[in-house]
This record gives sequence, structure tokens and C-alpha cells, in this order.
Amino acid sequence: MRLLIIGSLEGQLSEASKMAMDGGAKVAHAGGIEIALAELRAGKGADLLLVDVMVDIPALIAALEAERIHIPVVACGTETNAAAAVNAIRAGAKEYIPLPPDAELIAAVIAAVARENSDFLFRDPAMARVVKLADQIASSDASILITGESGTGKEVMAKYLHARSRRASRPFISINCAAIPEHLLESELFGHEKGAFTGAVARRIGKFEEANGGTLLLDEISEMDFRLQAKLLRAVQERVIDRVGGTKPVPVDIRILATSNRDLALEVAEGRFREDLLFRLNVVNLKLPPLRERPGDIVALAEHFVARYSAANGLTQRVLSQSARDELVKAPWQGNVRELENTLHRAVLLSQGNVIEPDAIRMPDGTELTEAVRHNALAAHAAQTADAVTRAMVGRTVADVERELILDTLDHCLGNRTHAANILGISIRTLRNKLNQYAEEGVPIPAPGEHRFSVA
Repeated sequence: MRLLIIGSLEGQLSEASKMAMDGGAKVAHAGGIEIALAELRAGKGADLLLVDVMVDIPALIAALEAERIHIPVVACGTETNAAAAVNAIRAGAKEYIPLPPDAELIAAVIAAVARENSDFLFRDPAMARVVKLADQIASSDASILITGESGTGKEVMAKYLHARSRRASRPFISINCAAIPEHLLESELFGHEKGAFTGAVARRIGKFEEANGGTLLLDEISEMDFRLQAKLLRAVQERVIDRVGGTKPVPVDIRILATSNRDLALEVAEGRFREDLLFRLNVVNLKLPPLRERPGDIVALAEHFVARYSAANGLTQRVLSQSARDELVKAPWQGNVRELENTLHRAVLLSQGNVIEPDAIRMPDGTELTEAVRHNALAAHAAQTADAVTRAMVGRTVADVERELILDTLDHCLGNRTHAANILGISIRTLRNKLNQYAEEGVPIPAPGEHRFSVA
């Protein structure tokens, strides 16, 4: 755990620093926002920022967002700074720790951040097989490709691997290749020198150098521009990078993990992803099954989220009723674990008591989960029916299918030729010609007002 404390280290905040170090954290200090940003730009990363509430926290968070630096912020201050604490939380600080510091509270915050980085909750055998493979390869330096649908927990799996690797005490750095504009991604990855381009007012260390000695996660790598993939290939292959505007190569010692919710083999076939880069990244593939294929995890995850959001919202601990659990297991969860988490967060807030019933579990539009489950069952039934109809047609001639369609429609209309022709979208003359042909072939044709009882 790397902790960066921002603000004056006099008195109580200094004591908080000592407590954090006693808890195993590596602590650095910055007197103000600009010093902190300079350290982060220089690659001296942090897993958590502990910030004096008297520092301009809204400005700090805005600066972090502007530079796409994603680190949780925890504010701290005396109880007399209530207004400043409220402003800090509103600006985006995750927690507020009152001073004088409490050793157990400091330890709990550090443990929560560390746990968030490495927890992987599972019960289902399908996921257990993936985790077993992850445990076997975690200690190696092999590049790993983690695939699966959006929301299945690919980044969580990456953090799980790092926490169990030989690099666990070193940085874990993640970059979302889909979230950064194409023209900025190169400098985000490899860094840049002062004056390399308009706006480059100082040297900036990229993610490769920031992760030196540790693990770099290339999240959603399939979204990376094809031209930049060539430069990435060299970095992955040689463990050497070139800063934008730099004059000499910079060696890096990192392990590379990558995630994608796309089929990269298909992306290669369609010319959107380099085959040689895929081979370099895909030493081992961990494919995370969607939540609907690991039903044994649904209730365990749901209970975990209920406990988390009950505590986060200052509520008495909520529990799921058995009927609520049953409905959760039946749901399709197209958004996977992320959708389940959001749904349970809503349920905690909407529940009228300590027991969460199915009527409190709703979709974002307010639809009850039971209704969503019913619609999903109807959709599945319709898909099965359509598939059965399609399979029934295989091997038959067009003439056979046309004859059955015409006669079934005529039967539905009780032999009314005009009505049947309108439904079929053909002229009454065409219909009569077809019926005359079928009669000559010996097929019974219903008269007006009659049903057809058999088809040849």
C-alpha cells in the first residue's frame, strides 16, 4: 500500500502518518497540491491520497481528473472543520477521517483500499476453475489476457493476479485504452518530454515507467488504435519504451496484463488488431464466464453488496429474503456483476425494512425484477420457438413452405379468400390460382366458412 499524504505534517496528521506506516503502508508526503501532482507525474505513484481537509480538495480532484490520474482521496481534519469535510465529500473524496487519528480507523481505511484491490468473491464451480488457473500462473511474469463480457470482473481479476504475484509490493497501474482520446494515449502510455507538443509544459512519466517493477494493466486493449499497437508491440516485446519527444530508449521492468470484451481473434481476422501483438499478450487466456453461467455466485455476491451498501449508507444491516434470492438467480444479468451490484445498491435504498423483498429489487427504470425475469422468460421462449420453426423448415422446398403458409392462413380466415390474400400480401387472383393448383394435386381446400382438417 502506497500512501501519499498531502498537507501540513504538523501534530495530528504526522501521527496519522506514523500509524499508517505501523500498518505496513509506504508513506510519502507532499506539502501541497502542486508538489503532489509533480510527484505523481514523475511516476511516484500512490494507491491512496490522505489529504488535510484545509487543502483545496475540489481543486485537487479536478486536477487529478484533468490529468487522468485515478487515485482514491480520503480527507482528514478536526471535528470543527465540518463544512470543509462536507465540501470534500461532495467534491469526490471517498471518506472523511476525524482527527486526532484513531489507529483502528486508519488501519481499516488502508485495509479497505487493499481489499478493494485484490478481493475476488466466487462460489460457482465455473469461476472456481478460472481462479484455480489464475492461482497457478499468478507468480510468473507471463503476460495474461483476461477476456469476458462487460461487467464480469476483468479488472478485479487483474488486481487478484497482482496481489498474488512476486510483484505484489510494487505498483499496480491500470490504463483504460477506451477512455483516453487516441491522440493522447501514446503520451499516457509512454510519457513525454517537456515541449514535445503543445501543452507539454513539463516532463510527464507514462504508465509504463510508473509501473516499473510492478504490473501494468492495459484495460480494453481492443480499443487501441491500430497504428499505436506497433509501438506497444515493441514495448511488450523488448521492455523498452520511447517517451514522446524523447531521444533515448527507457528500459522498464514490468509484467503486462490486458483485458478485452471482444473476440481478439476475430478482430485480427478483420484487420483491427495486430496478430503479433495478440501472440505476445496471450501467453495465458483467462476467460471469465458471464454471471448467468455462474449462478452459484449470484447470491454470494448479492449478500456481499447488500452488506457493503447497508454500511455505506449508514443503514441497519439489510438481508435478502428467500424469495428475493430466488428471483435474483432467475434474472438474466446482461450487465453481469456490475449490473447486479447496482441493482442491490438500489434495493438497499428502496427496502422498507431490514429484510429485502422482491418488490424492492428494481431495474433502473423502476420495473420490478420479477417483471424483468418474466419478460426474459417470454423472450427466451420466443427465441426457442423461432429456432424450432427455422429448424422445421430445413430440408423442405420453397413450394412446400409456401403451400403450408397459404393453407394455414386460409384456415385461419375460415376460408375467406379476400381476407387471406390481404394477410399474405398477394392478389386474390394469385391466391385463387394457387388454390386451384393445390386442388388439382389432391390437397383439400376449405370452402368459405370452413376449417381445413388435413393437409396432404
